[in-house]
Amino acid sequence: MTDSDLDVIYTRLCKTMTQLGEPNTSLFLARFAMLAINTIDDPAVALSLIDDAREGMPE
Repeated sequence: MTDSDLDVIYTRLCKTMTQLGEPNTSLFLARFAMLAINTIDDPAVALSLIDDAREGMPE
């Protein structure tokens, strides 16, 4: 994936969350995550991505 592809995807993700509104953002992100995990289809990769995403987040 190119930087341009990533920019398009990130922009769509942000616009979608804005359209859905803050109350629906958590549910949307959870659903998106489950769809992505299913697409990845590799438990080790999915678990590693969860750990990577958690890194640096406040307790």
